[in-house]
Amino acid sequence: MPEVIYVTGGARSGKSSYALRLAEPYECRVFLATAEAFDGEMQRRIDKHKEEREGQFTTVEEPLFIDRALRNLPEGTGVVLLDCLTVWLGNMMHHLGAESAIAERIDALLDVLKEPPCDIILVSNEVGMGIVPENAMAREFRDLAGTLNRKVAERATQAYLLCSGLPLVLKNIHS
Repeated sequence: MPEVIYVTGGARSGKSSYALRLAEPYECRVFLATAEAFDGEMQRRIDKHKEEREGQFTTVEEPLFIDRALRNLPEGTGVVLLDCLTVWLGNMMHHLGAESAIAERIDALLDVLKEPPCDIILVSNEVGMGIVPENAMAREFRDLAGTLNRKVAERATQAYLLCSGLPLVLKNIHS
């Protein structure tokens, strides 16, 4: 059975770098990018991440329907690194709006994770450990992210929390 590896942590905690290291041993790697460049800052972030993995991954960009992207991977894919779930959630809030539509997309991802097509590494941000957000939309995002992260972690065979660049093992069904 393929592995589902969940990597979470705060901003600049080293999540993406750690996930890239986890993917190194694989022959055929796919990077499933969820980010959309809504402004210049985001475009610079996307460009930086592309440079970091240049020549190491086949990149698939999918901001909304990641379940479909996971079901239609290039032949022979050994691992998919999905970066990141919270950006995906923000995309869904922007494009889909309704919580029911967002829940449908999350359920579709969770269905793929029941029987993954290959090993999958999922990166997400831990956003629920800080101050309660001031506005309703930010609170909704925090709550949805917490639920999404919990559900993905439940499906994971391994889970890591990055804190100050250090991976803490939260779950490993092989231990």
